[in-house]
Amino acid sequence: MEAEPVANFAAMLLWRAKSYLRYLLSARNRHGTHSPFVYRLLDAVIYDSSVKDAYSIPENLRKMLTQDGRSITITDLGAGSNINTDRVRTVASIARNSAKQPRYGRLLHRLVHEFRPMEMIELGTSLGVSALYQALGNPDGRMVTFEGCPQTAAIARENFTKIGATNIRLIEGNFDETLQNHLNTIDRLDWVFIDGNHRSEPTLRYFEQCLEKAHPESVLIFDDIHWSPDMAQAWQTIKAHPKVTVTLDLFQVGIVFLREGQAKQDFVIRY
Repeated sequence: MEAEPVANFAAMLLWRAKSYLRYLLSARNRHGTHSPFVYRLLDAVIYDSSVKDAYSIPENLRKMLTQDGRSITITDLGAGSNINTDRVRTVASIARNSAKQPRYGRLLHRLVHEFRPMEMIELGTSLGVSALYQALGNPDGRMVTFEGCPQTAAIARENFTKIGATNIRLIEGNFDETLQNHLNTIDRLDWVFIDGNHRSEPTLRYFEQCLEKAHPESVLIFDDIHWSPDMAQAWQTIKAHPKVTVTLDLFQVGIVFLREGQAKQDFVIRY
């Protein structure tokens, strides 16, 4: 690494450490939450540590991918990776560093199972592990996942076919073009998971686009809300949006609800 990238990386690590400390100091569990809706969600879903049979499918896939020595060329249209900046990477390194970790994949699965969304989208497929966690949460729903990198998308398609994930559709291309094209084809949007780009301006733009098809029962989840000062500001803007009523900050992810008749409340939750 050159001196400037090293300095920038060190500064980012320091910023994240301070951000995490602030989170720990302000986070609370369900017993400090004075909202029946949020208390039940934490108790029955977010803090549910029981093992579901469906977890084994994406987790076995992850294990297999961490042994995959094939190299692919990464087309990164977003903020990139702080861990590996090489354009040519092995599938194994992507599975270890970029695929959604079990703790958060399981959380996504439980949330989908709880709310039973029928029309779901995910921005940022990677190798397809997180899409599987979500799609298996409601096999009757439809998961449309978007990936900007052609070679990564090819591996994800291969994985979906191998597993027989018939309720997942992958759309390849730049989110700036593909997202709106898809939204134009649907009447409503029940579930949104944004895990791509990691920059404020496009994240907020995708949020506004999805709101056009969202409804009071929709659930929107944003990954890496404390990725950078830029993303932290995006999260503050999302929380302040007039359509947003309840938000949960779990540090790694932010969960957004648009529930009508609900008092506007923001919770920082220890997870």
